[in-house]
Amino acid sequence: MPYSADRIALEKAAAGLESGITSKQAQLATVSAELRDLERSVTSVQPTVNAINGLLASFGFSGFKLKTAGERDHLYEIVRDDGNNAIATLSEGEKSFVSFLYFYHLVRGSVSETGVSSERVVVFDDPVSSLDSDVLFIVSALIKRVLKEACEARGQVRQVFLLTHNVYFHKEVSFDSSRGTECRAHETFWIVRKVDGVSKIVGYKYNPIKTSYELLWADVRDPTRSHMTIQNTLRRIIENYFKILGNVDTDTIVARFQGKDQQVCASLFSWVNDGSHSAHDDLYVSVDDGVVARYLDVFRRIFDKTGHLAHYEMMMGPEHAAEPPSATAAVLAEAPANAALA
Repeated sequence: MPYSADRIALEKAAAGLESGITSKQAQLATVSAELRDLERSVTSVQPTVNAINGLLASFGFSGFKLKTAGERDHLYEIVRDDGNNAIATLSEGEKSFVSFLYFYHLVRGSVSETGVSSERVVVFDDPVSSLDSDVLFIVSALIKRVLKEACEARGQVRQVFLLTHNVYFHKEVSFDSSRGTECRAHETFWIVRKVDGVSKIVGYKYNPIKTSYELLWADVRDPTRSHMTIQNTLRRIIENYFKILGNVDTDTIVARFQGKDQQVCASLFSWVNDGSHSAHDDLYVSVDDGVVARYLDVFRRIFDKTGHLAHYEMMMGPEHAAEPPSATAAVLAEAPANAALA
């Protein structure tokens, strides 16, 4: 008898569950139909045209714009500022840019009247091929928006993969002032290398892609730096920042120093000034700890005296930029102007 009672109770419970499942399935079908109707009511080409044209205008891009076409205004047309169809005159870079803009908005929509609200994983595969620098900046800014939305779980994008061969583009799109020396919790970095026809993927706990300029500063920060190469490293940084980028009168900067500091400063600028001060290298300076300390001290003061100390502190990082000159450098600074460096 107990067995029969238990069996009847279980069968009733199973029947209740099956009835509940049937009811929920009916509710799901009803809600899905309502969702399709709502998606159909909000699906239109015009909002995308307006959004793309708005983006182009906000970035100051005037090469082309979009407008609706077709009997039901359900198609896109690319036109120039004068209204003429641009399809026959688009450059390779412009075609790539249009494709990216379409994909960027497709991430937020759908090619059909359904699926607008579905979650998605997005892959950007080298999106800056054939693009000029202005368009590359726009693409970088838009991709960073997608990354931010995915990070904050806003919208439909749940994960983003970005692949590129372009170091400058990688630097632009991966810049994050909140990132320390290691990856943040929501991101990973990988390098794909092909060796003997086999691709290998290596993961990193930090951003492994650095520009040549960043690598030079990394050498300056490294306490185990080579005494034989540090002078050339400092010279290359100064040449890139002050001469190539800033077009700074280097003779004026050298004149702001006195005595041996002026000689050290002049030797750091020697490449910039076509070697006019290079005689000081071998005549006055021997490479030892004291000389390296003085080079580093003068290097920092070059940025300070020219009003660019903030750049120095940014590149060195707070743990290095705040350090006072070494004791060795302080002792050398007290030496008389006509004393040879030992």
